[in-house]
This record gives sequence, C-alpha cells and structure tokens, in this order.
Amino acid sequence: MARERNERLAALLDEACWSRAQAASAYNRVAAETLADDVRENSKINRSHVTMWVGGTRPTGVAPVLLCQALSRRLKREVTPQEAGFTVPDSPAQGVLDWSVDPLIALKALGSGVDAKRRRFLAGGVYSAVSLALPDEEWWLAMEQPPDNFTRSGKRVGRGDVEAVQELTQTFSRIDQKRGGGHGRTAVDEYLREAVAVFLQGRFPDEATRRAMFAAAAELAYLSGWMSFDNSDHPTAQQRFNTALKLVARAGDAPLSGHIMRAMAHQALDMGLRPEALLLAEASVHGRRYTSATPRERALLGVVHARALAANKRKVEAAQALLRAEDDLSNAREGIQEPDRTFFFGEASLAHETACTLRDLGESKRAVTEFQRSVQTRGAAFRRTHAVTLGYMGASQIAQGNVEEACATWARVLDAMEDGIYSGRARGTVRDMRVLLSPYRKRGVPIVGVLDARAAAYLVRVD
Repeated sequence: MARERNERLAALLDEACWSRAQAASAYNRVAAETLADDVRENSKINRSHVTMWVGGTRPTGVAPVLLCQALSRRLKREVTPQEAGFTVPDSPAQGVLDWSVDPLIALKALGSGVDAKRRRFLAGGVYSAVSLALPDEEWWLAMEQPPDNFTRSGKRVGRGDVEAVQELTQTFSRIDQKRGGGHGRTAVDEYLREAVAVFLQGRFPDEATRRAMFAAAAELAYLSGWMSFDNSDHPTAQQRFNTALKLVARAGDAPLSGHIMRAMAHQALDMGLRPEALLLAEASVHGRRYTSATPRERALLGVVHARALAANKRKVEAAQALLRAEDDLSNAREGIQEPDRTFFFGEASLAHETACTLRDLGESKRAVTEFQRSVQTRGAAFRRTHAVTLGYMGASQIAQGNVEEACATWARVLDAMEDGIYSGRARGTVRDMRVLLSPYRKRGVPIVGVLDARAAAYLVRVD
C-alpha cells in the first residue's frame, strides 16, 4: 500500500527555504545540543531520512520533536509535531528534550485568546510530571556561554532597558500579591513577547548588561508563571517556569534559578507530586543557589524545602529545615540589599509556610497557631495570600472539630474574595470549604448553612 505524502512537512520545508540536506543538518544541530544520552547516540540523520519523511514514512521516537525544534528556530515561531503532520511521540525523553528549545522561541509564542488556547491544545496543554526533570550540570554550563551573534545585530540595549523590565516586574508583582494572579497576566505576556524578546536579541555594551537583561527577562517570565499558578492555570505556569529557567541559565544567576525552582516545587506540591517537589526543592537549595543568595531569599528557599520534606514524611529533616529558615530570616537585617523579588517574604509568609509544613506532618493544632500568627502579622498589601492563609486555617480548625471557629475564619475568606481578589488558589479554598462543611450541613447547623449558601453564591458568580 502506497504511503501518503506528508504535505504539511513539505510545506514547512518550503517555507523555511530548506533543501532536504539543509533540513537534516539543522536537525543534527538540535540533536547535538540535547544532552539526553539515548538521543545523542541515535541523533544523526541525512537527507534521505527527510526525503522519506516527506514521502510518508513516519519518524520514530523523538525525531518529530527534534525536527520541529529545528523548524521553529528557522521560522521564528513554534512548530508543533501536529502542524508538521506527525503524531506526538510518547517518549519519556520528550520532557528532557524541551530544555533544548531556544527560550526566545517560547517568548515569541506567548499569546492570548483563541490562538493561545489553540497552541495549548496542539501541544497537549497538560501539566506534565515528566517535564519537571531538570537538565544536568553540563546543560547549565553550556547555556551560560553567550552565542557569538549577541553583539552583531539588533537594537542597542543598555542598563536603562534592563531597569525598565525590572520596574514593570516590580509593579505587576505587587498587583499579584494584592489582587491575585488573575489580574494583568495578559499584559505581562504581551510585554514579554513584544518588548523583552526584542531586547534579548539586541546589541549589548558589555557582558554584564547582557546577563542583567537575561536575568530581568527570566524574572518577568517567572512572574507570568507564578500568576498562572496562582490562577490555577497549571500547564501555562509550567511552560513559563520552564522558559524562565532557560533565560536565567543564560544569565548565570544562581540565586534566581533557585527562586524559580522553589516556585516549581511549590506548584508540584499543590499538584500532589511529592517526590518530584522534593527533588525540585533540593535543587533550589543546592550549591550557589543557596550560598550566593541573601538571607531573606535563603529563608524563602529553605521553608519550601521544609514543606517538601514534610510532604514526603521526612519529619526530622523538615523540622531542621524550618529552624534554618527561621535563622536565615532573622539575619535579614537592615542594610543588606535583598533582591526585590523577595519583598513579600517576611514573618507572615514564614508563619504561613511553617503552618503548611506542620499541617502536612499531621500537627493541626500547631499549624493553626502558625496560621493565626501569619494572619495577625500580614499587611494589607498582601490580601491574596491573606485569603489563602485564612482558607487553610479554617480547614485546620475544622479538622480539630472547631466548626464555629472555622466558619468565622472562612467568612473572612469570602469577605476578602468579594473585594476584588482573582486567585484560583483562593477560589480553591472556597471549594474545599464547601466539601469540609458538607457533613455539618446535613446536620442542620445554622451557621454552616448560612456560610455554605454564601460560598455557593460566590462560586456561581466567578466560575
């Protein structure tokens, strides 16, 4: 039976103005950059392979991914296996291969509306545990080397441009903390796509400015990921964190890479991937990511590490990590210049994360005490996290049988949510609230019925 010609692939090769031999060479370059051993051993192809693929032969394994990465780089847009006429390979190496994608391609692919939804559908659009595997040290060292063409084309980019990216990041980070990740992420993505991608391809006066711009871009991409995570858009969050790590690898900024891994670990915990979360948290406090960080950032990295240890039932180590985080935060004294990204982390945040750690260790009474300390010390600028903390505290209170206290706490969650907070995590605490109230609702407890009706009405409005 004759094979059907792959017209989609043929059209893409024509668009790229590639001969079959040129396509094979580009494929081999991408494969050589991929550090997975099983791919490296079988990486080489020649023009006859491309000819056969156009003729209808189906490439096996991860070959479609490698070819699509080569096409993406050539065409300066994302090319999916489906667009090239291939099925998506079911390969455990695919998550590793994703680290070979140029972060500039990922930035340019950022979008909104129907196009973004279509891209996510074509790419699978799911949160992947496989993609949490981090590349090895060789990859980090290779990424830190500047490509030869960095100073030869594009607009001139100086310190003022770096500061502009940093200022926008600070502004939207504060909006996120106050109003939730549902506010402003589209604007952040548009700025990444339209302005930051251009800066990254510019001409830099020196190596320090290049690294500073890549670090600033990484932090903004991380913020987009964090806002997506907070608004429960987990596939998008994972993609943004992935892009942020690639950018920070170009910058060689160890503490910032730890900060991003800490967020990835936090997300993995929320998704129930405990072993994966611990691997990420351990990576975030490894080597210079921790030792080169300032005291406040060390405390932030350390307390999420403690949570991951607790989730994996490593109680003694979790307790030790908590004590170390407390010591680190106590060393964050006036006069030490901390990165702006840690502005939110203080006593209230430490208490919140400590409470989550104790809760996961089954110590609900001590957890409630820490949640209360967090609520009492958190400022008005952090209303989103305040609502999340209250939601968790109510769950810990009802776990101890304190129904009226839990209802009073959850009423405060709804007060906060109805005052302009758009956060998927906070909405999740309201849904959890209804589930936890269900046994008491059936008993006809008046305060439970009133609160549950209010929660149900709120969810109807926002879902």
